[in-house]
Amino acid sequence: MAKTLELAFETAAGKSVTLSVEEPREGITAAQLLAGMQTIIAQNIFEVQGSSFALAKGARIVERNVVEYQL
Repeated sequence: MAKTLELAFETAAGKSVTLSVEEPREGITAAQLLAGMQTIIAQNIFEVQGSSFALAKGARIVERNVVEYQL
């Protein structure tokens, strides 16, 4: 089963942005996620259309099953 961590932010311009991390570490806590997201915001690591990340809106783990067929 494939897992993806999705981190949802809002930019200073009010635009929603999601960062995805494939195969996140097991057992990560909400406090650790919030601290990491606040670090991303504080250090101005990313911009979207010239607007930096301003707010951590949420985080979630998405699990999916992938079945590949040999044709």
